[in-house]
Amino acid sequence: MLEEKNDNLSRNENETDGNVENSAVDTNQSPTDNLEQSASTEMTEEPAEDNVVNPEESNSADVVETKNQNAVDAIADSNAEESEDETLKERHAIPMQDYDTLSLEELVDELSNLVSNEKVLSAKDHIEEIKKSFLAKYNHLLEEKKEEFLAENQDPNEDFQYHSPLKTNFDKYYSIFRDAKNMHFKSLQTNLKSNLENRLAIVEELKELIDPQANIKDTLKHFNDLRDRWKNAGPIPKDKYNHVWNNFHFHVENFYDYLHLDREARDLDFKHNLEQKQKIVARVEELVNEADINKAFRELQDLHRIWKEDIGPVSREHRDDIWNKFSELTKQMHDKREVLFENQRGTEQENLEKKKEIIAQIEVLATEKVNAHSQWLAQIEKVEALRTAFFSAGKVPSDVNEETWSAFKTAVRNFNSFKNSFYKDIKKDQNDNLSKKTALVAKAKELQESTDFAATTPIMKQIQEEWKQIGHVPRKYSDKIWKEFKDACNHYFEKLKEQKNEENSEEVEAFDNKKAYLETLREFQLIGEHKADLDAIKLHIETWKNFGKVPFPRRHIEGKFNKILDALFEKLNLSKKDTEMMRFSNRMDHLSESNDTRKLDNEKIFIMRKIEEVQNEIFQLENNIQFFTNTRNAKKENSIVLEVRKNIAIHKETLTVWKEKLKQLRNLNVE
Repeated sequence: MLEEKNDNLSRNENETDGNVENSAVDTNQSPTDNLEQSASTEMTEEPAEDNVVNPEESNSADVVETKNQNAVDAIADSNAEESEDETLKERHAIPMQDYDTLSLEELVDELSNLVSNEKVLSAKDHIEEIKKSFLAKYNHLLEEKKEEFLAENQDPNEDFQYHSPLKTNFDKYYSIFRDAKNMHFKSLQTNLKSNLENRLAIVEELKELIDPQANIKDTLKHFNDLRDRWKNAGPIPKDKYNHVWNNFHFHVENFYDYLHLDREARDLDFKHNLEQKQKIVARVEELVNEADINKAFRELQDLHRIWKEDIGPVSREHRDDIWNKFSELTKQMHDKREVLFENQRGTEQENLEKKKEIIAQIEVLATEKVNAHSQWLAQIEKVEALRTAFFSAGKVPSDVNEETWSAFKTAVRNFNSFKNSFYKDIKKDQNDNLSKKTALVAKAKELQESTDFAATTPIMKQIQEEWKQIGHVPRKYSDKIWKEFKDACNHYFEKLKEQKNEENSEEVEAFDNKKAYLETLREFQLIGEHKADLDAIKLHIETWKNFGKVPFPRRHIEGKFNKILDALFEKLNLSKKDTEMMRFSNRMDHLSESNDTRKLDNEKIFIMRKIEEVQNEIFQLENNIQFFTNTRNAKKENSIVLEVRKNIAIHKETLTVWKEKLKQLRNLNVE
């Protein structure tokens, strides 16, 4: 019967402070019934004292207990969890941020800081929140990148790949945390099992203390030793916490009941325990007015733990009063905390409305049709700003969090699909441009080894102009095809440059020769025989031509040579036509040698226009003569008519010269 009484834990929580008389235990219950009841009982406070509680008192206590039970249970559950792992007691020292408002970079930085500087279990909840926020944002980014890839790549054999240094760093830090957490729990499980066995053994020893034959002084010493061992026994599994503590306190109370032989010692202990609990009540009264509710509630948890684990029972006369004060203050703290949570839920509701508005704006952007790349860039910038605002809006109520996140992802996905449809339309143009540029690359590569610089250079320049006129190609091929084209063009023009450098050395030599010859020509004198002097001048011209071209910046030497020729022609008394034709022939030979086809063509056009102008002048003058010959005095020409006829003769002579120049120029082109 004694064992049945000792193991009976079927009393409510208000019966855990003070002594319990044997008559308070239902001795008709079986040991199995007692065990089932003890397994379902969670002790919070105050056992019965010396006498059986009457029904009215019991009902009153039940009402108080029911009123305050939610507040007490909230703390009891938290303390039970922390009893398993004492490092959890420090977790509230780390402020919990709204990680949904942080960017991917900031989340990785915060994870790195927690892993490097905080204890594993202290940062556990924070790290899991960071993981949740990071993966949600990263997976959303991944979906967008995949959609962009599919929009730009039509090749079904090409797999989508995306690598982010942020994800690599996140995985590295989270792996460090996970390994440390696993090691912590592995060690913890071993200790929990050992500590539980130790505490159960202490309870068994406590049962054996009730021995009327033993010396009371030795028994008290043994009892105090057991209490010290109990305090230092370490954490146990949280699912065993309340049951084991209730069992221990039940037998402590039985032992106090056994101390009726030494009521003076028991009463002194009761008095000490009452004083300690009164101090706790006084402190909780101060905490009720604490501005930092979370901090106050955390301290309240610690006070509950001290009340339960460190302080023994009090006498029956003070039991209900002290416990009711404590539980009522606990309820007040709990209510203040609920108000705080309610305010937070109000803020979360405001955040929800903000996020709904942001989603609505993105949905509108997903329907606004624009037809230019620059306009799409502006639309993309708007969505990026809205995305930032969404992540910065803060938490929403947990019951709609997934729904809100899903709606946001859908809105952004619809916008991206709408955007991608535009770029798919211009993708065909980019592919056409790619085909055109590929053809130009092939042509440039074909000509890059050509040594026919006169014919190839204009073609290469034309290819470059055509390249400029062709629009964009797919970004995937842009750098590659441009490099191929640039390399081919550079290769050709490098060869052209080398060839010109070789030619320049010959031109410099030609200039030096012409410069020296020019000094010789200055000393040349005519001998007075027209034919011999003309042949000598022609020989000088031929010699000069054979020296070759001079560098472009030094072409002034040709002008000096022409001045000397003009002076010699003037001394020869050549006709104006012969002089003009020799000068023209010399100049055309120079242009021909310089391979300046553009100037030759311009000269040809100029001569043809001059011929047309002179012919028109002659035609007009002849019409004027016709007018005068039809007059009454036609047989007798006056001075005006004679002047007109003279002009006609001059124009015809000029026309002959121009036609001769054109003939010579055409013969030059044929050669």
